[in-house]
Amino acid sequence: MDVSYLIDGLNDFQRAAVSAPEQNMLVLAGAGSGKTRVLTHRIAWLLEVEHIPTYGILAVTFTNKAAKEMRARISSICPQKISGMWIGTFHGIAHRLLRLHFQEANLPEHFQIIDSDDQQKMIKRIIKVLNLDDKYYPSKELQWYINDKKDEGLRAKHIDAGYSLQEKQRLQIYKAYEDACQLAGLVDFSELLLRTHELLLTHPSLLKHYQQRFKHVLVDEFQDTNKLQYAWLTLLTDADNFLTIVGDDDQSIYGWRGADIENIQRFLKEKKNPVTILLEQNYRSTGHILNASNQLIKNNSDRLGKELWTSGEDGERIAIYNAFNEYDETRYVITQIKKWERENKKLCDCAILYRSNAQSRLFEEQLMANQIPYHIYGGQRFFDRLEIKDSIAYLRLMNNHQDDAAFERVINKPKRKIGNTTLDKIRICARDQGYTLWHASHYLIENKLLSAGATRSLGAFVDLINRFKEETTELPLFQLLDHIINHSGLKEMFANEKGEKSRSRIENLEELISASKSFTIPEEEQDMDELTAFLAYAALESGDNQADEFSDAVQLMTMHSAKGLEFAQVFMVGVEEGMFPSQRSTEDPTRLAEERRLCYVGMTRAMQKLTICHADSRRLYGQEKFHSVSRFIAELPEQDIQFIRIKTQTKHNYPSIEKRFSNAISQDVLGFELGQQVKHVKFGEGTIIGQEGSGENSRLQVHFSDVGSKWLMTAYAKLERV
Repeated sequence: MDVSYLIDGLNDFQRAAVSAPEQNMLVLAGAGSGKTRVLTHRIAWLLEVEHIPTYGILAVTFTNKAAKEMRARISSICPQKISGMWIGTFHGIAHRLLRLHFQEANLPEHFQIIDSDDQQKMIKRIIKVLNLDDKYYPSKELQWYINDKKDEGLRAKHIDAGYSLQEKQRLQIYKAYEDACQLAGLVDFSELLLRTHELLLTHPSLLKHYQQRFKHVLVDEFQDTNKLQYAWLTLLTDADNFLTIVGDDDQSIYGWRGADIENIQRFLKEKKNPVTILLEQNYRSTGHILNASNQLIKNNSDRLGKELWTSGEDGERIAIYNAFNEYDETRYVITQIKKWERENKKLCDCAILYRSNAQSRLFEEQLMANQIPYHIYGGQRFFDRLEIKDSIAYLRLMNNHQDDAAFERVINKPKRKIGNTTLDKIRICARDQGYTLWHASHYLIENKLLSAGATRSLGAFVDLINRFKEETTELPLFQLLDHIINHSGLKEMFANEKGEKSRSRIENLEELISASKSFTIPEEEQDMDELTAFLAYAALESGDNQADEFSDAVQLMTMHSAKGLEFAQVFMVGVEEGMFPSQRSTEDPTRLAEERRLCYVGMTRAMQKLTICHADSRRLYGQEKFHSVSRFIAELPEQDIQFIRIKTQTKHNYPSIEKRFSNAISQDVLGFELGQQVKHVKFGEGTIIGQEGSGENSRLQVHFSDVGSKWLMTAYAKLERV
């Protein structure tokens, strides 16, 4: 059989990974080294050469988008159909296993997945029911606590509170939350993974079945796995099947949400005879960008060790711009984007990366002022929008009356004269009787424990949900959804909001109906009814953190969001001590190493042009802060960078960097210098941050501490040098 098409066009190391014999394998894949291509061709090789059946392969990714792309790529290179292959996210695969084995997992057949928002609301309600002060036990903090414990594989019963009252009450909330979810048939995202791990641990015959079925388990972005994900991956793979992991320890940047960089080392120690293949040839960035990135990351210890290289050109050196303040930083970036646009290049090839979302405001303001379209990457997704979540909640409650989160969300949407007093009585009854909110509502109505008005309103809501169930039994999914949106009062409620927001919400509801009309049950979920499959799809899509396709607009995003993306021109802004790395990170070697990896990720997003900006001063939380240049800039090799600096007298804590700046570009503006401190008779003291025109018609842009930025005619402003 001629399988040359599977390895043609691959470099030697890619070919070695694709055509390796059946074994445990680590593919240590550097940024831009073609890891997705290697992973998909490896799966095709296993099918075509090793004759592994499609159902004998499990491929795991971190996003639905990546899973879809992987399936499409394998289909395009494989002559055989791959419909029996399991390809999906950790949460998607876990959900599939729990649906197939709901009884063994101690779940109702029609259990529902709740998203982060509904999870937080449930926790908030439990805190209130337990009469705890939400100032000391905020729901968001408790949500993090519960999810963190689940990611470590710990139930409330496994945790010893010791002598800490606070820990005892946290565990009380955790236990009450577990009980409420079990009673209502609800599963959060962390629970999907934990429940699946418990399912495999407690049912040896089931575990053996899947170990024998999946001859090869392949995992992308392995450096992002947490302890629980690693535990169930290693549980699924024993001595008779194989685990292939693809990842990069230098791109492990999610420690704050549980990712454990040590998992790669554990794999190498615990798996039988693992083989390591390095992918170091980069197909994305220029030589200067790669050389500087390599030098930066070498400052981290305990690396597995690799060095990116390219057969392409060195390209432009990395530009380092020293701004006077955040306004000057923004001005410079906007100027460079305008220059890019004048060269007839696409705006969507430009990205502005920042360490925290708060840094985006000034860039948004100036992009709008300059009429440059922009897009906040990672903005609110379709299934996360309020009107969509409300509609889905009606579906969930109709499908599963025990769904407390859905009940709470829609009982008063639209308003039904069911006040907080009635809601509290329902919650208390549910707690005291061990009921769900739906069951408690029936109990209160039947035993006449509510006022006449409350009984009518609550009874009408219960009847509405029951009627939906009866009226839509024979309807296809899209007609069912259309019926509920119209007859629940949601559409009328949003229509009454008026204005652009109202139109947008109605359009989104119509798009939801369209989405349900085009929805087809995935082949791997054919055992589900259409409504259950659609609800699972909506829940898992809302949990996906990837944004939609770009329009032609400048892309703004955090450096974390940029992982996996690439842009012709990248601006990394706010690269200062105290900002990036943050002050907390400088005091913790583990955090500092992760911040350096994040900087490495940001740099390797750039294909052609990389600019790194830092400012001498920056207004944060209402106070002006003076920062020194980030140590990450100091760690870059001199031959790969070019300093662009407008003349100033500011001193830095890094002598080597200050010396480099002595040859930087300087600009004088009609007797005034950019960055110069000046005083105005009306506006007070300020800093010159921009200029335009010449001679009598020239103008200066001055940022004043009290009144913000002003444009002033140079000839008439009567500015005094400070």
